[in-house]
Amino acid sequence: MKTKELPAKQLPTSPRVGKNYLDLSVKSWFVVATLGQWIFGLYIALFYGKSTLSGEWETWNKVLPHGYVKDDLTGNVIVAAHVCFALIMVVGGPLQLMPQLRNRFKTAHRWLGRMYILTAILIALDGLTMVCTRGAVGGLLQHIAISVQAVYMVVFALLALHYARQRDFVKHRQWAIRLYLVSNGVWFFRVSLMAWLMLNGGPVGFDPKTFDGPFLWFLSIAIYALPVALMVFELYLYAQKNPSKPLLQRTTTSLLFLLTGLMLVGIVAATMGLWIPRM
Repeated sequence: MKTKELPAKQLPTSPRVGKNYLDLSVKSWFVVATLGQWIFGLYIALFYGKSTLSGEWETWNKVLPHGYVKDDLTGNVIVAAHVCFALIMVVGGPLQLMPQLRNRFKTAHRWLGRMYILTAILIALDGLTMVCTRGAVGGLLQHIAISVQAVYMVVFALLALHYARQRDFVKHRQWAIRLYLVSNGVWFFRVSLMAWLMLNGGPVGFDPKTFDGPFLWFLSIAIYALPVALMVFELYLYAQKNPSKPLLQRTTTSLLFLLTGLMLVGIVAATMGLWIPRM
């Protein structure tokens, strides 16, 4: 008895399977990242909101070096603005990237996008001002790296706006994602550091008192100056455009699942060790 063969077009193809797994890895990364960022956003709102409303502004200094300085109204306003901008970024960023919301609520997407781009530019300039006037934790290399990140944010924000106005929405979305990735540099830094601490059982490769050392130099470069997140995104775009290269798709998929797992470890560690105790 002969078996009826399926037409060739109905047979599963390895490129299609590879694309499905690649898409799954990206969606998994985004879901985990969104969950972590919204937990961080809740922490920002509760920690800074409670201390501000109660008039205990000195509490800021438990998190930010020289976050509150008595009789320095201008500097304190800059810090407060930075915190508010950060809340908008971590809450609004994921909302802008959700296709269901973007396609269904186009007007809201456009207005939130304008606010996001403006906020990204302001928080970058605000952050540079804070580094120059109030300093930051760590050494000079970390300060330079985070300043480079601020430049990325301004440039990527302007490019995302440019392509939106040109109605080239493919390039607009790509630059918006790049902006999202660099704008969350501080969040990525904290989560990566907490994952490192959890996996090593404590500080390794840096001095926790001075918050300086080889590992933090590497992390600052990998997060801020030469963002690994951007490199992985470019690799994903290349793999997406080349479905006939299964090895490339498998490598990219595996890398994304690995990074998602490490990020989840860092989110759990940061939530339990940093954010919940301060809420």
